[in-house]
Amino acid sequence: MPRGRPREFDTDAAIEGAMGVFWSCGYHGTSLPDLLEATKLSRGSLYTAFGDKHALFLRALDRYIDDAAARIDIELDPRGNALAGLRTCLAGYVDRTSGAAGKRGCLVVATAMELAAHDPEVAQRITRCFKALEARLAAAIGRAQAAGEMTADVEPETVAHMLLCLLEGMRVVDKTGPDRAMSQAMIQTFIDRFTK
Repeated sequence: MPRGRPREFDTDAAIEGAMGVFWSCGYHGTSLPDLLEATKLSRGSLYTAFGDKHALFLRALDRYIDDAAARIDIELDPRGNALAGLRTCLAGYVDRTSGAAGKRGCLVVATAMELAAHDPEVAQRITRCFKALEARLAAAIGRAQAAGEMTADVEPETVAHMLLCLLEGMRVVDKTGPDRAMSQAMIQTFIDRFTK
């Protein structure tokens, strides 16, 4: 028989709540009372379930990264047309860097700037996230090149790295002044440069 009372809360909902407050306030800007309110847990329950603030943050960051990867996998589905998938993916970034979403920014980018330089566990996750996104983009670009839809004069990995820098740079710049028209123009310039 298991000892103790079973948990009486939804772990996924608690992580989602914590993710929201970390995303809005940053790691250092998030207080324990913020987390207790967001997770609807008592201090004891929070520490029992997640250990400490840092451990909860890593769980929230993992959730955010997993959600982003799932979205990108749908957008860049290798069973569909590669160029259409890239266009869908890029349009999604325009949406995510415009309006209120643009002002909120990206938890991965914010975390990279706030913590990655001095937190090895965070740095490992951010590096893995960016490498995975870059690999997905390179694969889609390679498929589009093979289909004759994108120019073949540049290595897919090089184009993917440039695109990663463009997309994540948009997340930073548009946090202070989201400009949908400018974001769309940059994406269109990219598409025009590399498509036939």
